[in-house]
Amino acid sequence: MTEDLPELRASDTDRERVAEILRDALAEGRLAMEEFDERLDATYKARTYGELEPLTADLPPAAAGSAPLSLRKESGAPARWAERIVSGTEGSAVGLSLMGGFQRKGRWTIGRRFTAACLMGGGQIDLREANFAGPEVVISCWVLMGGVNIVVPPGVEVDVRGLGIMGGFDAREDGAPGEPGAPRVVVRGLALMGGVSVERKLPRAERRRVKEERRRIADDGRKELDD
Repeated sequence: MTEDLPELRASDTDRERVAEILRDALAEGRLAMEEFDERLDATYKARTYGELEPLTADLPPAAAGSAPLSLRKESGAPARWAERIVSGTEGSAVGLSLMGGFQRKGRWTIGRRFTAACLMGGGQIDLREANFAGPEVVISCWVLMGGVNIVVPPGVEVDVRGLGIMGGFDAREDGAPGEPGAPRVVVRGLALMGGVSVERKLPRAERRRVKEERRRIADDGRKELDD
């Protein structure tokens, strides 16, 4: 991997190739299960080559393989996001919670403008499997003694502009560059004695796949010990 391109965006294919290298290293006894788990989690969360490179830097060539990671952006990433940006659709626009809660998760479409209002209650806006009514969606959060949790998938750019008074807006994901073609999510509003959190998680199907892969590797290891 070229050292002068550490910030080049990594594709799903790049992350999967690093994951395969780590699986091989585990099978060969070069990584303990705990370290494998930590590196695999970091692999699927990585956005750039600079974040992927250290995960296999200490593995010998035999484990790392001869083919380097491609420094060319994969054309599949924009196409993948294009399927989820459904312009011309209004989508869901409001989530209200009064001493209770609301959820938007699974397969749904978020509108270009979405308002979340919570009074002594909470709301969850899960975008991991959602479609987007435009390339940019604005989520306005108005919270009084409550909270809103926003979950975004890897690759989505997040811009947090909210104000917290005796509360707060979580800006940990603010400013991270998005993948080519991915939607942009702007979070704004006011949290009074409450909070708005933004977190990035893998889609459920991908998380299940990772867990199944870990279970399969653990089962293979136990079988080898039994033999």
